[in-house]
Amino acid sequence: MANPQHEGKKFLDSVHQFFDHAASFSRLDPGILAQIKTCNSVYKVSFPVEVDGRVEVYEGIRVQHSHHKLPSKGGIRFSMQVDEDEVKALATLMTFKCAVVDVPFGGAKGGVKINPRTSSVKTLEKVTRRYAAELIKKNLIGPGMDVPAPDYGTGSREMAWIADTYQALKYGETNALGCVTGKPVGQGGIRGRAEATGLGVFYGIREALGDADLMRKTGISGNTMEGKRIIVQGLGNVGYNAAYFCQQDGAIIIGIAEREGGIYNSDGIDVEAAFKHRSETGSILNFSNAKNFENSLELLEEDCDILIPAALENQIHAGNAGRIKAKIIAEGANGPVTRDAEKVLLSNDVIIIPDLYINAGGVTVSYFEWLKNLSNVRFGRMGKRAEEASHRRLVNAIESSSGKSLTTHERSLLIQGADEISLVRSGLEDTMINAYHEIRGVMNRKNIEDMRAAAFLTAIEKIGVSYEALGIFP
Repeated sequence: MANPQHEGKKFLDSVHQFFDHAASFSRLDPGILAQIKTCNSVYKVSFPVEVDGRVEVYEGIRVQHSHHKLPSKGGIRFSMQVDEDEVKALATLMTFKCAVVDVPFGGAKGGVKINPRTSSVKTLEKVTRRYAAELIKKNLIGPGMDVPAPDYGTGSREMAWIADTYQALKYGETNALGCVTGKPVGQGGIRGRAEATGLGVFYGIREALGDADLMRKTGISGNTMEGKRIIVQGLGNVGYNAAYFCQQDGAIIIGIAEREGGIYNSDGIDVEAAFKHRSETGSILNFSNAKNFENSLELLEEDCDILIPAALENQIHAGNAGRIKAKIIAEGANGPVTRDAEKVLLSNDVIIIPDLYINAGGVTVSYFEWLKNLSNVRFGRMGKRAEEASHRRLVNAIESSSGKSLTTHERSLLIQGADEISLVRSGLEDTMINAYHEIRGVMNRKNIEDMRAAAFLTAIEKIGVSYEALGIFP
């Protein structure tokens, strides 16, 4: 089994190598570049929690990579593999991810060394609340300071516990719910957040497929999702939703890899049915009409048009990169392709749509949730009915002048005003489209061959402008 600390160090080194390569194209002062690269602060804490009559000590960490914009933003993961280098790498990526999609946050990340699968709900709640309290008393969390979100091993339940803990210790603070995002809708969350990262992956892939210049060297024909063969690694929140939306748009999901193994069917796999099968049996294996792969990593090497690694970092490395047959890799996870692997893949004309762009849907919609919490009003609440009244007058005028009547269903579709989820998805789609074309513009202007370097450079230049405008204090 791989050493988690070694894996974390490899991940951080890989992120720094990506940064250094992109920074070589930058005009910024070397001192500014050094500041952009460095993590601003690292807080590590050990705290006791009573579990079944025994006192156990847990380790927590929070890294704030950049304060060029506040608050900083990044998820909290619960895993026994959490280590400082891994969290630093993830916080660093968050800074650039936010900059790429024009979300006004610095990057951060956190984690607690705990196994969420073997811990009771009661224990998880105690650990989550105590970890939140440790951050609160050091002023390392808050709507204007640092806003966590879910990550591997956490979800809306844990975010609700954190929000409640913050409200209890910061009683009466108007914007308290903005201390964390990814909350349940009933506790200040936003509709569309759960599927946001996967949906963003879909929007990014769709935009790339429509890019004739980029697709020319892949040999992929057609500029739509229709008929594209996709293999997904990870059937969690990101992988499931990315696969689902791609399948809804005509793609064929031929393979799904998970930690216990993988399944393959060249004719296609029903994503919803596979998800249900795994939920009911505890394993993705032995799905109807699918071939089992005992070693799921071997499934990544099968022939396909698009590979979506949506699990953990360092999954594609120098050892297996040469056997990857996908024409496009869309990084649904953070850091699934190492720097050494990328060199091999690029030499084989594989298009890599990088994590700091393609999986930024989550932080984009987290930003929308944060704005909702600060404004204390649901998106669409004030304008939906007025918009529908305006549309209704227009439809009535068209029917009156044409002498023809629309069906009830047609009228409903035309009159419907924008509610929260439609506004969220519209904002996400616009964000992913604009960021894609900004990255492609940098590739063309700077004569950069790969999307990751262009995405990093886009982010570096934006952050550098912030530092230059702010000045250096004192």
